[in-house]
Amino acid sequence: MLKRSSHRLAGRSTARQTRASRASLMSLVSRTAPLAAATAAALLLAACKLPVHQDTSAPPPDPFNPAATQLLDNSHWQLVEWKNADGSLRSLPGAAAAAPGARPVTLDLSTATGQRRASGFSGCNRYTGAYVLKNGLLSFGQLAGTRMACIGAGGEIESAYLDALSHIARSGVQMRDPQALLLVLENGDRLTFASTVAAAAPPASGAQPAKQGE
Repeated sequence: MLKRSSHRLAGRSTARQTRASRASLMSLVSRTAPLAAATAAALLLAACKLPVHQDTSAPPPDPFNPAATQLLDNSHWQLVEWKNADGSLRSLPGAAAAAPGARPVTLDLSTATGQRRASGFSGCNRYTGAYVLKNGLLSFGQLAGTRMACIGAGGEIESAYLDALSHIARSGVQMRDPQALLLVLENGDRLTFASTVAAAAPPASGAQPAKQGE
């Protein structure tokens, strides 16, 4: 009789412990689920950004490493410097020393459509076309654009900029802040773009409809 009572008490104790363990587990799951969801969302957001080289004590990585150029998908850039082969600097729209009221030249690289598409503002008009990342080189296909006639720094640089995109000899990415896209042209000119966030473009400053036949 005593043995049976002992077995019953042991069974009840085990059942209570099992229920307590289940309740503790459910409570833990309910507390950690929001944290897990937030962590997953943060990882997804980070995957859409260009990685940043964090170790400032290490020597700067080679910006022309082919692996860096392959990370250019879904990035946005603004032309901040054009250094000619002889070391002189070309005047750029949007630069403080040149034409501060003009819109800067921009370059957006996107895969939103399932294909690699480039677009941006070339100083006077919007442009668009395909781009390719192969063997560490950024290159562009035929670019199309709107046909507005502009005066000022934007109109002066547009033709040269679009021609430059079809004559890229080397391309690189500076991974440390401030991140930069570097394009070296076949003639030795060097274009530097600063990383930026894409924004809706306002109407071109000083833009005028092209005359018939232009």
